[in-house]
Amino acid sequence: MQAEIMDLHKPPGEHDEAITGLYAEHAVGLARLALLMVGDRESAEDVVQDAFLGLHRRFRHLKDPDKALVYLRSAVLNNSRSVLRRRRLPSMFAGTYEPPVWSAESAALLGAERREVMAALHRLPARQRESLLLRYYAELSEEETAQVMGVSRGTVKSTTSRALDALGRLLGERS
Repeated sequence: MQAEIMDLHKPPGEHDEAITGLYAEHAVGLARLALLMVGDRESAEDVVQDAFLGLHRRFRHLKDPDKALVYLRSAVLNNSRSVLRRRRLPSMFAGTYEPPVWSAESAALLGAERREVMAALHRLPARQRESLLLRYYAELSEEETAQVMGVSRGTVKSTTSRALDALGRLLGERS
């Protein structure tokens, strides 16, 4: 990973190889993160593609090319928020919003316990859900999570703690 990031210091126009390396190494993980945020594969893939397209367009404007991965994670998070916002807008006029329904194949693969956790996760406020996904699914440190979310490390700690408490309460209701 570090070797590919070091290649990001090339002159403008020569970053395609470095971005391709980032894509090869991180696209699947970013797509999984987006899937957990938006709930369907097609939207998750679009979110990740848009993030990489944005990186390609803005790469020469990055103040620190070593932060390209932080940029991508932030873009995935922000693009996921936009997808969820677009879904909510029509539902404001058509009734209550419900999280996307998992496909029959996905539902069959997921155990009942995992479906319960996913449903509870989607009932959390967006910032709490994002905090949990970045910390425990994407396995980012508190500092990395703070950079991606654009908040302080202390905010990450408190938000994650509240999210775990809320998730525990939600899962306790179903027991």
